[in-house]
Parts: sequence; structure tokens; C-alpha cells
Amino acid sequence: MEAPMKREYFIGLDSHGGFCQMVATNSNGKRAYEGRCPTTITAVREMIDKIPKPRHLVFEEGPLANRLYRNLADHVDSLKVAEPRRNRLIACDGDKDDPVDAEKLANLLRGGFIKGVHQTKTLEETLFKQLVAQYHRHVRRRVAAGLQVTAILKQHGVMARAKQFDHAEDRAELLKRLPGQPLLHEMVTALWKEYDALQTHEDGWRKQLLREAKKDNAIERFTELPGISWIRAATLRAYLDTPWRFRSVKALWKYLGIGLDRRHSGNGPEFLCVPKQVNRLLKSTILGAARSAIAQGENPFADQQEAWKSRGLSAKMAKRNVARSLSATLWGLWKNGMVYHTEWVGVNLAKAQRISTV
Repeated sequence: MEAPMKREYFIGLDSHGGFCQMVATNSNGKRAYEGRCPTTITAVREMIDKIPKPRHLVFEEGPLANRLYRNLADHVDSLKVAEPRRNRLIACDGDKDDPVDAEKLANLLRGGFIKGVHQTKTLEETLFKQLVAQYHRHVRRRVAAGLQVTAILKQHGVMARAKQFDHAEDRAELLKRLPGQPLLHEMVTALWKEYDALQTHEDGWRKQLLREAKKDNAIERFTELPGISWIRAATLRAYLDTPWRFRSVKALWKYLGIGLDRRHSGNGPEFLCVPKQVNRLLKSTILGAARSAIAQGENPFADQQEAWKSRGLSAKMAKRNVARSLSATLWGLWKNGMVYHTEWVGVNLAKAQRISTV
């Protein structure tokens, strides 16, 4: 006679700034518990303790997710942070309120329908990722401020790019070319002051990021690859977090935004297309690295670009292939703790390891 299955519990947590709503269902989908508590780690842990083990927890990605993940992962048998875009059932099906959302999350987890979102596991890793994000935010703000200046100059017939007003003498010359209206000169001067302040902040965060990046061995090894600077290496390290989260190099390419999605139905033709929902920062980082590697020349990736173009590929497709080759090389050396070898580019990693022992 078979032993009865041990009952498991699936917990859905709907988190807010002031409170968390929790619903737990058992293996049969029957509601076993419903509760609400303040959004503090102690209170959430105490509420989870009311559910017998084995217990599995799920909540959605959001501003509170990483802190909850780091502090609750050891309190349950498994924990998943759900991708909100994949959980359309919560937003579109039937009634909607906090208990309903929590119960739907629990049932999605019970059915195995949750797509997990990767989370950094330590406070140090989280802070480094936030530092990288902070630097890139300041870059975007400085670029936006520069575009505001160029836009107002252009509206008055003066064509100039941001690099053309880096120095005081350049700015004086540009002001002379504008109509002699004091208000216009005052507005442009004010925009330049804002631009300078943002440039100063960006430089400060860049120095801080470089100091922290140089403490990481993986980032140091990344910078040995053509086209990968300290900032790009730090960005890839922070946002990818660990090479082991990807089951294959194709999964890595999709996450970077340089893979392909397959579309096929019935007897119709199969289409391959670039995914649209990607991390744009990662995509621009790896494509920028490929562009720099190609421009540097005299490296295997630049040679690959020429080889693919000679086979009839467009420059855009060849660059994307270089980005794939570059990311595959980076992924391989990251997983195996190795340093970059030019002769390993485009070679299967297991074969490369055999070569290294000869």
C-alpha cells in the first residue's frame, strides 16, 4: 500500500509599502490561511510560521522584492519572485483585490505556472547593482540635459553637439551666434549650469563605481576581452549576477536581447525575430562592446565581423553575431574561472580546456 502524499502549502504574498496580504492554499487548492501584517521582516516571518512545512512562497517582482527575498528565502522550502507581465491572470481574470491576488499567486505557484525573476542573494551584491544603476541614471540625465541645450540652440539656427560646448570659450562663441536677446542667453546659460552639475555628479559616481569594480576578480577578467571596459564589465557583472542562472548560451543571448524568438503555428512558415521585451541597458552594453571590439581591429572578434560580411551578412547582423560570440566567450571564462585566450574565441569550451592542458 502506497504511503499517503505529504501535504504541501503554497503561499501567495501581495506586498505593499504599509502591509502584506498573505493567502496559503494546500495541495488540493483549498484555502488554508488568510492574513495581513505590517511590511516588516519580523511580522512577515511570524505570519509565515503559521503555515506548516513544507511551504512554498511566491510574490511579485517590485521595489520590495529583493529585500523580502533575501530575508525570507531561508524561512520557506522554496521561494519564487514572479514576473508580473507573465501573471496576466491576476490583472484580467474576475475579481481583483489583495486577498484575491494573493490566492491567485498561490494557485499559479501550485500549478507550476510561475516564471521566476532572478534576485541577488546578498546585501553587498544588491548595493553593487544599485551603484551601477545609479551611475547609468546620471549618464542618462546628463545626456538629456545636453540634448535640451542642443535643441534650444537649433531652434535659433545654431547647430552644435554636446562636445562642442565643453569649454567656456566654445560657449562664448555659441552665444555670439544666437540672437541678441538677454532672455535667450540667460536660458541657455542656465541649461549649461545644469549640464555641468550633472556632469560633475556623473564623474563622481563613475569614480566610485570604478573603485568598487576593481575589487571584483570576475570584472577584472572581463576587461581583458576586446571592447569591454570597466564600466561595461561592471554592468554585465551586476545585472547578470551569476553565470549559473542560464541553462545555455542561447538563454544568455535572449536575456541580453541578442537572441532570437521563434514564431510558428500549424503548417505555416517559421519566423525568427529579435525579442522586444529585453533589458535595454544590457542589450546596449553588449552591442556597444561588439562595436568597440570591431573598431579596435586586430582581434578575433573583428576578424569574425569581416568573415561574416564576406559571406553576405549585413553589417548589422554581423555585429549581432560578434556580440553573441563575445558574450559566449565571457560566459565561458566566468563559469570556469579562466582568463581570456584569443585562440579560444569561437571554440567549444570543453575543447578549449583540453587545449589548455596540452
